[in-house]
Order: sequence, then structure tokens, then C-alpha cells
Amino acid sequence: MHFFELRNIQHFVIYFFPSIVSVFLIGVALAHSHFKTRRSEEKKRKPRHTFPGGIEERNEPFPLILIFVIAGTVIWAFFYILIIGLRGVKI
Repeated sequence: MHFFELRNIQHFVIYFFPSIVSVFLIGVALAHSHFKTRRSEEKKRKPRHTFPGGIEERNEPFPLILIFVIAGTVIWAFFYILIIGLRGVKI
């Protein structure tokens, strides 16, 4: 139990609104950013393979934000293991 009821609302605002903003920004980043080349628009329109039933497979570009997320995860994991190993912390 908190001494002040306002503190519950403050925690809600502190956690809820940044999460909504980050979900929105990641959605925009996934929708609109990828490497563009001369042939990227042509690749988007032209189907690579057509399956029975009219389902088409296309070559869509890989989103740039996912490249950054994967690279950041690998770099963080490397340095985390390195620092934990150098400090001699027992897991």
C-alpha cells in the first residue's frame, strides 16, 4: 500500500506512455525503412514464385531496424560475456 494514491497514477503514466510511444516508433520503423536500390521497386512488384491458389511469393527488402536490433543484441552479448569473464563473476 502506498502512502499517496497519486503515486499509482504516476507509475501508470511513467510505464504506459513510453511503451506506447516505443511500439509506435518501432512500427513506423518496420513499415518505412529498408535499403533501397534501383531494383527494389521492381522486386516488390514482380512475384518470385506463384503457388497453387494464386498465392504469390515476393522478395521484400529486410527492414533496417531489424538489422540494428540483431546487431545490437550480438554486440551486447559479446561485451556482456567479456565483462563478466574479466571480472570473474561466478554465474
